[in-house]
Amino acid sequence: TILWSEAVVVAGISDLTGLDDIKQIQWNNNTVQAEAGIPYASDIKSGIHIPVKIDIGKENTFQMQFMLNGSQSLFFVPGAKTTHVKLTSNWPTPSFDGSTLPDHREITSEGFTANWNVLHLTRPFPQKWSNNEYSNQIDESAFGVNLFIPVDVYQKTTRSVKYALLFIALTFLVIFFTEVMSKKRIHTIQYLLIGAALVIFYSLLLAISEHLPFGWSYLIAASATIGLIVSFVYSLFGKKSSALLTFGVLAVLYGFLFAILHLSDMALLLGNIGLFIILGIVMFFSRKIDWYADRNPETDQSV
Repeated sequence: TILWSEAVVVAGISDLTGLDDIKQIQWNNNTVQAEAGIPYASDIKSGIHIPVKIDIGKENTFQMQFMLNGSQSLFFVPGAKTTHVKLTSNWPTPSFDGSTLPDHREITSEGFTANWNVLHLTRPFPQKWSNNEYSNQIDESAFGVNLFIPVDVYQKTTRSVKYALLFIALTFLVIFFTEVMSKKRIHTIQYLLIGAALVIFYSLLLAISEHLPFGWSYLIAASATIGLIVSFVYSLFGKKSSALLTFGVLAVLYGFLFAILHLSDMALLLGNIGLFIILGIVMFFSRKIDWYADRNPETDQSV
C-alpha cells in the first residue's frame, strides 16, 4: 500500500557540514521547504527531506539549488532511468572517479566541464525497492569528481627529498674530480660537512615554505646552500675555477629539481631524461682522468 499523502523527496548529502544554503526547492513549479534528516530507514544515511504532494498519474517535476562548501569531492548516484549530469567548475585539476567516466570532458587552466549520460541498465540495483538490500550497490554505482590537489608545499618538499641521494652523490663526484685534477686531497670530514649542508637544505626549505611562497622559499634555501658549499670549496682548493665549477653544477641541479617539482604529468619523464643526460656528462668528463697516475711503474705487474 503506497501512502501518497506521506511521500517525501530525499536528497542525500554525505557531509551535512558542507551545506551552506538552500537557494530554492520547487515541486511541480511550486516552492516547497526542506526538513532536516531522513524520516525513515533508508539506504541514504544523511541528508534532507522535502514533503511533497504527488499528482497521481501525471508527471511530477522538481528542482533544487544548493550551496555546498568545503567539499573534497562531488559524486552522483544514477537513480533515474537516464541520468544526465553536466558539471562545470573553476577547479583546474579534477580527478574523475567512480563507476562511470564522463562521456565528454574539457580541462583547461581556467577549470573544467564534464558531461555524463548514464542508463539505468548499467547499474546493479532496480528502479524501485522497499528495503535496504541494495546499500552497497548504491555506493558502488556513484560517479563524479575529486578536487585533486596536484602538489602542495609539503608534497613538493617530500618529492625533493627523494632526489637527496642524487644531489649528494653528484656533488661529491664533482669535488672528487676537482681533487683528482688538482692533486690536492681533502679529508673525509670535509666531505661529510658538504653532505650535511646538502641535507640541511631540505629542512631549511620546509621551514621557510611555511611562512613564504614555495618559489621564494626554494630560492632562498638553494642560494644559501650553494653559497655555503661554493665558499667552502674555494677555501679548500684556493682556485676560482673549482668554485665556479661547483657553483655551475649545483645551480643546474637545483634548477632541474625546481622544474621537476612544478610538473605533474611530465615529472617522471623529465626526471629520467635529466638523469640520463647527467650520466652522459659525467662519463664524458671522466674519460680523460688518469686514475692510475699515482701508481709506481716499477711495482706495476701485468699478467
